[in-house]
Amino acid sequence: MSSVRRDRDRPPRSSHTCARDIGGSAKVWSSPAPPKESVRRVGSQTPPPPPPAFRPVATTRRMPSPESCPGGSTKPYRHGKQRGTRNLIARLMRQKRIVGRQKGCHRVQTTDSNHDHPIAPNRLAEAPPTSAPDQIWVADITYIPTDQGWLYLAGVLDLHSRRIVDWAMGPTIDSALVLSALFMATLHRSPPPGLLFHSDRGGQYAAGNFRDALAAAGLVPSMSRRGNCYDNASMESFWSTLKLELVYRGHFATHRQAQSEIFDFIEAFYNRQRRHSSLGGLSPADFELQNN
Repeated sequence: MSSVRRDRDRPPRSSHTCARDIGGSAKVWSSPAPPKESVRRVGSQTPPPPPPAFRPVATTRRMPSPESCPGGSTKPYRHGKQRGTRNLIARLMRQKRIVGRQKGCHRVQTTDSNHDHPIAPNRLAEAPPTSAPDQIWVADITYIPTDQGWLYLAGVLDLHSRRIVDWAMGPTIDSALVLSALFMATLHRSPPPGLLFHSDRGGQYAAGNFRDALAAAGLVPSMSRRGNCYDNASMESFWSTLKLELVYRGHFATHRQAQSEIFDFIEAFYNRQRRHSSLGGLSPADFELQNN
């Protein structure tokens, strides 16, 4: 213990002193030790290739197109499953100059609540969470710009599966448009009596003929608070997805072109392929099949 204490208390020695005591060059004592050769680089001047699951070519083959995943690197990462990390996919997107699209800011008023029709209470606010499809539907109207003028789209969405049950399109925004969407939705799904049908308080949904159609189908009306889009957040979210992933990518020359592409987007892509984090990474159609 005494020798250890003496060595500890002894002042540090310079490289010149060490060289003088043992005989040698002070440069050797003052130079840092050469770095050890990496085991991976022994016998080769290049590092080994990355594992196949993380090769850029293999990863980009699994990466969805910008049309289906415009929101940055998160959606391609979820879509690609275990093919690569999010940072790797973000780097590959930068290399291929793929960028997330931003939402547009132009808005057209589609809700006219200045009318004399009766307003249904907001039953959705007090409704319990859904446990199966066809318990709560939400509806709304949006606008699609074309070279022939505005095309209006009325949609009906199932709140449990996020599936677009049905929709209708036309050049005018009136009760006939929402009646057509309601008729097609009830025809294709045959909802049970008591289904809650939630919409905004626009004149199209408050009109007498639409209220009569709801009563004839056994559906219970519900309407949002005045000027509160959060009461119908799920439908607003779908409109945002439609605009971001289809409409804002270009323009439609005619109503017919817009109708055709919107049909393909909803029926072929959104309902059957587009994955939702709220559905455990499943598409609405797969979610309904899994929970049927």
